[in-house]
Amino acid sequence: MRTRTRIAVIGVGNEFRRDDGVGWAVIARLHRRAEDRPLPPDTVLATCDGDPGRLIGLWEGAALAVVVDAAHAHPGTPGRVHRLELDAGVLAPASATSSHGLGLGEAVELARALDLLPERLVVYAVEGADGDFGTGLSPAVEAAVAPLAEAVEGEIARRADVAARRRP
Repeated sequence: MRTRTRIAVIGVGNEFRRDDGVGWAVIARLHRRAEDRPLPPDTVLATCDGDPGRLIGLWEGAALAVVVDAAHAHPGTPGRVHRLELDAGVLAPASATSSHGLGLGEAVELARALDLLPERLVVYAVEGADGDFGTGLSPAVEAAVAPLAEAVEGEIARRADVAARRRP
């Protein structure tokens, strides 16, 4: 059995729907930071509109997939971040829901049926304030981008440490 090493970081959303672009903003920040602090080899930074088939294609074969998406919660606290982790093939229920018609839960269930789940899946869902047409994040969601990018880098570093310990 081949050991998986690829890390996929996926920003989900629509950068032209205000706070729904938070995943894209985190990916853009990670790209800029990687210029000074390169990410481990075999790390892919990608954006996606949330289509389950495209999500599965991006995380297929990954040792770690980190997904960043906007979420709606009622009552909501704009900028609040929820961290969810796939545990034994079951995504923990969230108090927030995806801002897309078909959400991450459907992608996980489809990937499970097709045996295409990553070894580990971590989801960061950010509660939004404004999903109207337009660009730019609301102040509360914008304030979450930098710490969220650092949290994602931490997930990547932990996975790289695990992979390094497995090597002879």
